[in-house]
Amino acid sequence: MRAMILEAPGQRLKEIDLPIPEPASNQVLIKVKACGVCRTDLHVIDGELTNPKLPLILGHEIVGTVVKLGKNVKKFRLGDRLGVPWLGATCKHCHYCQNNKENLCDRAQFTGYNLDGGYAEYTIADRDFCFPITGDYSDASVAPLLCAGLIGYRSYKMTENARKIGFYGFGAAAHILIQIARDRGREIYAFTRAGDEKGQQFARQLGAVWAGSSEESPPEVLDAAIIFAPVGKLVPVALQNVDKGGIVVCAGIHMSDIPSFPYHILWSERILRSVANLTRQDGEEFLALAGKLKIQTQVQTFALQDANAAIDALRAGKINGAAVLTMD
Repeated sequence: MRAMILEAPGQRLKEIDLPIPEPASNQVLIKVKACGVCRTDLHVIDGELTNPKLPLILGHEIVGTVVKLGKNVKKFRLGDRLGVPWLGATCKHCHYCQNNKENLCDRAQFTGYNLDGGYAEYTIADRDFCFPITGDYSDASVAPLLCAGLIGYRSYKMTENARKIGFYGFGAAAHILIQIARDRGREIYAFTRAGDEKGQQFARQLGAVWAGSSEESPPEVLDAAIIFAPVGKLVPVALQNVDKGGIVVCAGIHMSDIPSFPYHILWSERILRSVANLTRQDGEEFLALAGKLKIQTQVQTFALQDANAAIDALRAGKINGAAVLTMD
């Protein structure tokens, strides 16, 4: 099979031929049809997420069909279309796993980080950490739901009953999440890089009531904010823009250092919290909701061998929506 591999942090991905992997007893072999390119992949490439498996096949927004079953796999059949997310395995026995907090498991393994992912023509995945993909989504359009959508959904739930919500960074996750928020009557205020008129227009087209630079103050005091951009200096900015009792959620797996800020910005019972990974329950809830609401994704597709170009475009902020590798 063809695969794009990372041999060391800071390097370009390299196209090589590898043997098709053999599934273990509790795994399925998947012929990859599409795989999203996520900002987390950039953090792995740049060495900001330390100690990945090397060499590594990146990619954790995988859509494909089952072509071989491990001997203990009964829940899927050959030909089933599955999605494979970031969370690839847990111990299932620790107090986190036993209390619906498997996303915090100390022995968790992650697709495209500890486990080889979907920047390849085939991949293997644990039967218990795959989601059936139904409906008329194309393979490319459903791929971003498996991380951008899932993490966005978990972040959104943490804003509780907030009516006016700021999105700092309007990329793959935000363009999915705004569709849920609007369906539930929320007002979305979109913040982008300074001068990103195209991104701001994209947010308005999707229903944001206001869009501007992250250096600007919104026209209304916010009830909550979600920070998708991996920029620590946005934390005190967001705290200053939310009302008393407001919530600021840091949605990224990595963020630059948060600068010091005066206590009064946090005072008045404002809440600052992070999102770590996802649970299978998040996936089941979100994918059901996505199908019910007919959530649409905007994707820009790249061939597998053009993975480096997709990464460059994402890094430069040139993707409106999500970048997706396709194998055909």
